[in-house]
Amino acid sequence: MKVKILVAVHKNYRMPDDPMYLPVFVGKEVRPAVNHTFQGDNTGDNISAKNPHYNELTALYWGWKNLDVDALGLVHYRRYLSMSHSKDLSTILNQEQVEQLFQDADVILPKKRHYYIETNESHYLHVHEHAPLEITREVLKQDYPEYMPAFEHVMKQTSAHYFNMMVMKKQPLDEYCSWLFEVLGKVEQQVDYSSYTPYEQRVFGFLSELLLDTWLRTHQEYRTVEVNRVFLEKQNWPLKIAKFLKRKVTGHGEH
Repeated sequence: MKVKILVAVHKNYRMPDDPMYLPVFVGKEVRPAVNHTFQGDNTGDNISAKNPHYNELTALYWGWKNLDVDALGLVHYRRYLSMSHSKDLSTILNQEQVEQLFQDADVILPKKRHYYIETNESHYLHVHEHAPLEITREVLKQDYPEYMPAFEHVMKQTSAHYFNMMVMKKQPLDEYCSWLFEVLGKVEQQVDYSSYTPYEQRVFGFLSELLLDTWLRTHQEYRTVEVNRVFLEKQNWPLKIAKFLKRKVTGHGEH
C-alpha cells in the first residue's frame, strides 16, 4: 500500500527517518528563503501563498493535488499519531501499523480533544473572531444543507478531532478535500480578515478543525479508528490550564 504522511513544518526541525513521512515546508511561496531542504508546498497545483490563512492545510492541498498514493495523511512537526504514548520519533505510526489499521478502517484519527466545561462552539467563540464561524454556518445552510445536522451536533459537543491530523484512504480523501476546500473557498469570499491579528488571520485552518468531524459524521459509510496523539516537546500544563480558564472568563487568548 502506497502511503504518504505529510509533516507540516515551517522551520528546520528533526524529522522521522521512516520514508512514509514526507516533510512539507508550508508557506514556501511567502517564505522562500527559510528552508531549502524539505519539499515545498509551492510546486504543481498549490495554495502555498494562502498559508498565513490556511495553516497546515496548504500541505494537505499540495499532497492531495500532486501525489499519487493509496492513502494520504497529515501531521505536524511536533505532533504525530502513534500507537504508544512515547515522545520518541521511533515509536510513531509506521507503515505496518497503518496497513493493519486500514484493514478495518478508512480513516485514522487522533483521539478527540476534550474541553469538558464548554462546547466546541463556545470554545471557538471564546478564542476566535466570531464572524467566520457564523459565515461558515450560513454557507453550509445555503449550499450544503445535508451537512447542517452534523455541523450543529459537532458545535454542541465538548470534544472534537482537532489539529487537522488524519490519514485517509484515497477515496474518502478525495471527497473530503473536494468538499473542504470548496466550503472554505466560499467562506473566504465573505470574510474580511484584514483587521485581524496575525494569529486570527489563520482563520481557515481553525474552521477546518470543526469541519473534519462535520464531514465524518455526515459520511458514516467511512469507518474511522482513533490512535494516540503525541506531542514531542514538554508541555507546561499549569500554564495551559491557566490560559484556558482566562479565555473562559475574558473571551481572549489562543489555543
